[in-house]
Amino acid sequence: MNLSVPRFSQHQFLNLDVLTYAANPLSVAGVAGSSNYRFARVDIADKSALTACVEEFKPELVVHFAAESHVDRSIVGPGAFVRTNIEGTFNLLDACRPLIGKQELLFHHVSTDEVYGSLGETGLFTETTAYDPSSPYSASKAASDHLVRAYHRTYGLPVKLTNCSNNYGPLQFPEKLIPLMILNAIEGKPLPVYGQGTNIRDWLFVEDHCEAIWAVIERGRLGETYNIGGNNELRNLDVVQRICQIVAEETGTQLQSKLDLIQFVKDRPGHDLRYAIDATKIRNECGWEPRETFESGFRKTVKWYLANAEWIASIKTGAYREWLEANYDGRTDNN
Repeated sequence: MNLSVPRFSQHQFLNLDVLTYAANPLSVAGVAGSSNYRFARVDIADKSALTACVEEFKPELVVHFAAESHVDRSIVGPGAFVRTNIEGTFNLLDACRPLIGKQELLFHHVSTDEVYGSLGETGLFTETTAYDPSSPYSASKAASDHLVRAYHRTYGLPVKLTNCSNNYGPLQFPEKLIPLMILNAIEGKPLPVYGQGTNIRDWLFVEDHCEAIWAVIERGRLGETYNIGGNNELRNLDVVQRICQIVAEETGTQLQSKLDLIQFVKDRPGHDLRYAIDATKIRNECGWEPRETFESGFRKTVKWYLANAEWIASIKTGAYREWLEANYDGRTDNN
């Protein structure tokens, strides 16, 4: 994101982040020096600190990305997800409530397609699909969606919501499937795949997601939800095999040596079978479509991780290693 381009340069940006295990200052190095960028270390679950920050900054636009987002972690420790995703969203909404009617204001809530639950072999999620979350993570995001709509209907808070499919791309913390598999393939470590790798996800390149959010902010209707999808449905096993192929090509190594790293591990509880997005509404109303195919975006992603050793080294903390060891060691399924 270039804050000096015309559509952003006239705005002041305040980045609120509590700096959890997944935070990395290098991820915002490209904007940290911009004159229209500020950072505040604030926990959205700390209502008094958050309220004081909103009162001081008086934002005209709030884009609410803050969330605990890893499904596996929500299964092991759901409390953090309730605290951040539900209580934190409530705190942010309530901090914005005194601004209603006093100034220009828009609250944009970023959510997930996981709130809809699992699809069968056919069909697509639409904006009217009934909520049916399967994990503590998706349940907490569903609750946050409902709170945002309630503040719009009850208090008149101007809101817009987006529910996106699985993101991938540069700078993603390597607990998520794609960066974890890329780094493990590069380093010759096992590639753990849940079950038999038959679960299907729709993959959305992160820059396409950002453009979609901005399109909804600029052209979407108040009070409306817009689903954002990448038009890239793939089985998890196909994703991992493609990672092996691209890493082998980019590093000049044998493909089979990477494929041999794949190990099937015990499936996680409540693992949804398939997600797929119908993005007709955002295309028709906001003029947005993804630019990247899975092939183009995926190769860009692999190349980024290969070229950014400093960033990778900076996030490999003890906590990160302990998480991988606790959740993947000893789980190989040999049956």
